[in-house]
Amino acid sequence: MKSQRILVVDDEKSIREFLTILLQQEDYEVVTAASVAEGKERLLKDRPNLVMCDLKLPDGSGLEVLQHARDQNLATPFIIITAHTTPQHALESMRAGAAEYLSKPFNVEDLKTILTKLLSRPSEDPRPFEVTEFIGSSAPIRRILDMIPQIASTPSTVLITGESGTGKELLARAIHAASTSAGGPFLSVNCGALPEGLLESELFGHVRGAFTGAVRDHAGLFVDAEGGSLLLDEIGELTPPMQAKLLRVLQEHRVRPVGGTREIEFKVRVMAATNRDLRSDVDGGSFREDLFYRLNVLHLHLPPLSQRADDLPELARHFVERTCTRFDIPAKRLTPDAVRVLQAYTWPGNVRELENIIERTVAFETSELITSGSLPEHLRGSRDEASFDHMSLPEEGIDLEEHLSTVRLNLMRQALEKTGGQQKRAAELLRLSYRAFRYHAEKLGLANDDD
Repeated sequence: MKSQRILVVDDEKSIREFLTILLQQEDYEVVTAASVAEGKERLLKDRPNLVMCDLKLPDGSGLEVLQHARDQNLATPFIIITAHTTPQHALESMRAGAAEYLSKPFNVEDLKTILTKLLSRPSEDPRPFEVTEFIGSSAPIRRILDMIPQIASTPSTVLITGESGTGKELLARAIHAASTSAGGPFLSVNCGALPEGLLESELFGHVRGAFTGAVRDHAGLFVDAEGGSLLLDEIGELTPPMQAKLLRVLQEHRVRPVGGTREIEFKVRVMAATNRDLRSDVDGGSFREDLFYRLNVLHLHLPPLSQRADDLPELARHFVERTCTRFDIPAKRLTPDAVRVLQAYTWPGNVRELENIIERTVAFETSELITSGSLPEHLRGSRDEASFDHMSLPEEGIDLEEHLSTVRLNLMRQALEKTGGQQKRAAELLRLSYRAFRYHAEKLGLANDDD
């Protein structure tokens, strides 16, 4: 697996050392710089996959490093970090093209999640989305996919509901790709991730001087998405004042930038997504009824993965193939027993949880086969993989040699776990000669030269 390189630009030596240790533990290659000038130099010399840059540096602003990257036509994602957090700084960073904005001290787990998200994105513009990329052939998914062409042919607002991790943004992209707006941009904003003042500026724009830090005019997402589609994700998290402002914009198809006096017309396909029950929120008084009806012109509901067991094998194999390609490692495949374990799990985190587990499993599996024993223990539960009392022959038959190979691999892996990797003791547990155990271990990719 090819290591990805991260450039850390910070004038505090302790921060550089801390991030170096942390990132190296996550198998990233790290280079550092302590100033704007040094950051620009390392940026061009080392060509990092991502940059973490302090906002305030001894010789200027970290945004100068970001601007230098853009001037050199580099699409490198930037994470701006600072100990002096203000909404204006966050806004300025985002407008300059930063992918994320973090305040010190930051949560380590949050940082790891952000890095995984940013470094899994392609650096170039993504290829157009195809509906076939929405994996699934179960009845609920087929009904949704069959509705996409009809929905895409109208300019009406679409409300997409479903639990977190079910693929609501993916569905919105599929609708955009099938619509007459496909040639325009697809933009998305998480309404629950930004404070109210910053979200208003992000959506509607602002004029220069509207507030401290507004050094230039900003059009806003409704104007930037002209001729395309705008997804308002986590729409249920809007505050009452923002709900009122959004309703007016949707009714009039005009937007007035913060601090401005002139309204700007826009033509944008608006979609909204939420994991909340907006009807219940309306009844409870936390969400405007008129805004709900304005958004809920067309409604699509994505079922949780627990209700899509028929889709799970296809999804799992898709994620295995994609992960192997992205990690640049030989192809792997799931055994039937591994698929059965995946189908038996409840998947509270839905498709996103499946994708993360498959990625982690592929990264740690050394052999070609991904067996049930390769999967995290909490997925297997109390399932006894060594018991065959209740085993029956499937209607479609079975590849006996492959199944026996899977059983052998599972039991040998368990024996090694029980003995702390000592192959002689593991061979004794399985009533095998050490020579036979070594033979099968090498064949199955379990051999340990240090044994």
